[in-house]
Amino acid sequence: MSAAHVAETQMNSPDRPETLLGGDQFQGAAPGKRPTLTTGGQPAYFSCWDIHAYYGESYIVQGVSFDIREGEIVALLGRNGAGKTSTLRAIARVDDPALKSGEIWLDHKPLHEMKAHQAAQTGIGLVPEDRRIIQGLTVERNLKLAQIAPPVGWSIERIYDLFPRLGERRRQEGTTLSGGEQQMLAIGRTLARDVKLLLLDEPYEGLAPVIVQEIERTLEQIKSLGMTTIIVEQNAIAALHLADRAIILDMGQVVFDGTSQAVLDDADLRQQYLAI
Repeated sequence: MSAAHVAETQMNSPDRPETLLGGDQFQGAAPGKRPTLTTGGQPAYFSCWDIHAYYGESYIVQGVSFDIREGEIVALLGRNGAGKTSTLRAIARVDDPALKSGEIWLDHKPLHEMKAHQAAQTGIGLVPEDRRIIQGLTVERNLKLAQIAPPVGWSIERIYDLFPRLGERRRQEGTTLSGGEQQMLAIGRTLARDVKLLLLDEPYEGLAPVIVQEIERTLEQIKSLGMTTIIVEQNAIAALHLADRAIILDMGQVVFDGTSQAVLDDADLRQQYLAI
């Protein structure tokens, strides 16, 4: 995304909540730029453009626009409170924050018209920060529960191949696993569905460094499979080493969209927006 594109997005963002809350926000064309077209004239595999989202009266996501190619991994970065998790949740179509304007497309399908369960059926796979392992169920039951309704993704055995530790603990209650093992289960449960876009919210949060390295190796394997992914992570350096591209948010708006290496090479940019 060029600097001009970012500036245009910010200039087109409404200044007041009232400009978003009136009327049917999805009738006709929402303000902002249309999803970026590839050289073949087709929309990008994933696009969001000029999305605005609120927690109650709090205006959090303020005109975010970006697109992702199929198979690309994007690190969505920024300081605490920049709007990273809120943007991820808006993409997943969960109830909070409420999406008030803008459009979200995945593989030519309009996610902005969907509820969370419909977005999941379309291919959105959100691994939330709190993991949400179901209490009272074993590791294997947690995985099988994800496959009750179609579309089914990876087989249970394939998930165990990726996470041998889960296979060893298949009969153990999921909530009694260590933090790292619960993160593996949360990722595995998401892969048990047919995922087109994997959303990872703080996958390294609260984990010991040695476990972080293990999760990193797992994500590298997922990357090698070509799974389109957005990762929100406070450990920006780890995320940048994994990702192809970086998008930096500040105050709910995109302030940088470029290669991960460009962020790693720009100490001033990192200090200004990531405090590293």
